Amino acid sequence: MIIDCHGHYTTAPGAHTEWRQGQLEAFREGRQAPVYPAISDDEIRESIEQNQLRLLRERGSDMTIFSPRASAMGHHEGDERVSVEWSRACNDLIARVAGLFPETFVGVCQLPQSPGADLKASVAELERCVVELGFVGCNLSPDPSGGKWTAPPLTDTYWYPIYEKMVELDVPAMVHVSASINPVFHATGAHYINADTTAFMQFIQGDLFADFPELRLVIPHGGGAVPYHWGRYRGLADMLNKPPLSEHVMKNVFFDTCVYHQPGIDLLFRVIDPGNIVFGSEMVGAVRGKDPETGHYFDDTRRYVDAAGLSAADAAKVYSGNARRVYPRLDQALRARGRK
Repeated sequence: MIIDCHGHYTTAPGAHTEWRQGQLEAFREGRQAPVYPAISDDEIRESIEQNQLRLLRERGSDMTIFSPRASAMGHHEGDERVSVEWSRACNDLIARVAGLFPETFVGVCQLPQSPGADLKASVAELERCVVELGFVGCNLSPDPSGGKWTAPPLTDTYWYPIYEKMVELDVPAMVHVSASINPVFHATGAHYINADTTAFMQFIQGDLFADFPELRLVIPHGGGAVPYHWGRYRGLADMLNKPPLSEHVMKNVFFDTCVYHQPGIDLLFRVIDPGNIVFGSEMVGAVRGKDPETGHYFDDTRRYVDAAGLSAADAAKVYSGNARRVYPRLDQALRARGRK
């Protein structure tokens, strides 16, 4: 079985996106948000069958851990009330996708984070999505400000309420920022990779996992710059008098395979233990075209993993075993369906 841990609903029906625009316009004008539109099951099916589902079948994957479009989370837009409304609308739509395609999609939720706000609303939405909608995790943005980086480090006690709820519910988070309003940082080419790298360094500097030994966090996009500079981070941990990374961070942190060329994937597997790598493609997402050097889609990451020369045991970990370990609620659901 091949489980893709990193999928976003980038092809949501147009009425959903139009409602968001209307919601933000209403906020700016001091009005109530418009009524959320009626979106039919057929519209959802078409948006999935012609896109993610078609590509999953063509590329030989079985299931996607699916969440709202990351670049559209927009925590920096509106206020906390707006963020709550938008997150609930996005998560309810993901639940409908999972309900229509239960063998292929399982939900991960967007949190209604808002700059300067506490995390009570995020805790409540996580619980709703896991308990009522059957979701298996969440996306957690380390920078709700959209590129200004005004939030405390992920090791700060500010974040502890969401970590406590994650541990209670036994769900992980993918550390994933949204759009960047800072023109210095291109969203997917700079802001995303900066966030991945920054999060990892914050984990080195702090002692988060001493307080939350059962917490599990996925850093996407192959861990940002971390594998490429692994010696730097090992050395910094030593200079900061921290334990080796294998003990201090990597019992709790996992990287995905959203790396869009073969040398990058090969490096990832040479540096990072396969037990800490979860298969992902971010399809359909940041890079949608074909590589002119290979003739294949950049985000067809299974091709790279297949060519990485993994042992059968390591391939089984990367393609499904690690995902089932990191997302135990997914494992429980699969076992209930007889997928051992």
